[in-house]
Amino acid sequence: MNLPVFLAQRIYKGPALSRQVSRPAVIISMIGIAIGLAVMIIAVSVITGFKSEIRDKVTGFASHLQVTDANAVLGNETTPIVYNDSLKALLTAHPQVAHVQRYSEKAGMIKTADSFQGVVVKGIGPDYQTDFLKQHIQQGAFPQFSDTVASNSVVISQTLADKLQLQVGDKVDTYFFDENIRARKLLVAGIYETHFSAYDGVYVFTDLYLVNRLNHWDNDEASGVEITINDYAKLENATFEVGTSLNDFTDRSGTVYCALNVEQQNPAVFSWLEVLDVNIWVILVLMIGIAGFTMIAGLLIIIIERTQMIGVLKSLGANNTTVRHLFLWLSVFLIGRGMLWGNIVGLTFYFVQRYTGLLTLDPATYYMDKVPVSLSFPVWLLLNIGTLLISVLMLLGPSYIVARILPATSMRYE
Repeated sequence: MNLPVFLAQRIYKGPALSRQVSRPAVIISMIGIAIGLAVMIIAVSVITGFKSEIRDKVTGFASHLQVTDANAVLGNETTPIVYNDSLKALLTAHPQVAHVQRYSEKAGMIKTADSFQGVVVKGIGPDYQTDFLKQHIQQGAFPQFSDTVASNSVVISQTLADKLQLQVGDKVDTYFFDENIRARKLLVAGIYETHFSAYDGVYVFTDLYLVNRLNHWDNDEASGVEITINDYAKLENATFEVGTSLNDFTDRSGTVYCALNVEQQNPAVFSWLEVLDVNIWVILVLMIGIAGFTMIAGLLIIIIERTQMIGVLKSLGANNTTVRHLFLWLSVFLIGRGMLWGNIVGLTFYFVQRYTGLLTLDPATYYMDKVPVSLSFPVWLLLNIGTLLISVLMLLGPSYIVARILPATSMRYE
């Protein structure tokens, strides 16, 4: 062990540090480090959890990619695409594609004796992944919808159920408009709630077979294909690869296919989420700045208080670098103690909120009913390493004050 580390440990562990007038400054410095790190852990976990929750809800309704008729993107009348073995093989050949599922949509209206509401009826088949929707079922159950027979069942949102005063087991009249008005009486099999009003207030789910019949489409036709990829971080690359492979692919009707990802289809939502990244960086800079400046003040007070010790060390042959390293190592030990308490506070909040949902939110405003948290080990480790390194780097400049302390004058300092 070298001399600066040995002396720093003796000062840090010995009773001398707690008896000096620098004790309040040292305590304040450690509190500043603890508060700064705790706030950073809490802020990063909450904002990351919020972004992840919103993204999961959007992709839960629309998956990561959608392959549709190009006319639908231009806002023209939607025509179906043919989902056959050739298209399925083309899409599943991409290494990033994890699952492919078809869907059909039809705009309509639900009418009760007292009210009515416009909806989008989304038809799904047995190949559709319903884990996300089943997780949010509040009443009833999510049926196994078919693509060959109509169950005449429907799953609606809690928002629609409240507006139309519907319950599980009720039969509702639905109306669809083409050249003629067509009516279907459907049974409410389940009620879901995701608190995401952009979808809850619009989408209801039923059989793919029923929606295709309403659209006058064949069994192998659909509004589009939803694709789930293995790694969301590679969304842009996957979109480009799938889109490129569809450039020369058309169906029997000459339909031109188009691939769009969930971020391209919901630019407002994901632009809003990007703003949250700016908030994270603002919080990190502020907290590290506060922690660093409190530590600088503490270090200066310690150096001034130990002027005599500095003079003795220099008179015994220690150079300025050795003395600077002594106080920097002492600062590292103090920063480490503050970081320990900061981790205790921050991680306690994280685990309590994650497993109990103690802090709640207004779902009408925040699209969720409790504060979401998400914190990975690499992010937590990076916060700790970054806090330590930046705090020490901020102390390099003030540590040079020891070079101005001369042994001849410091020995008389009280």
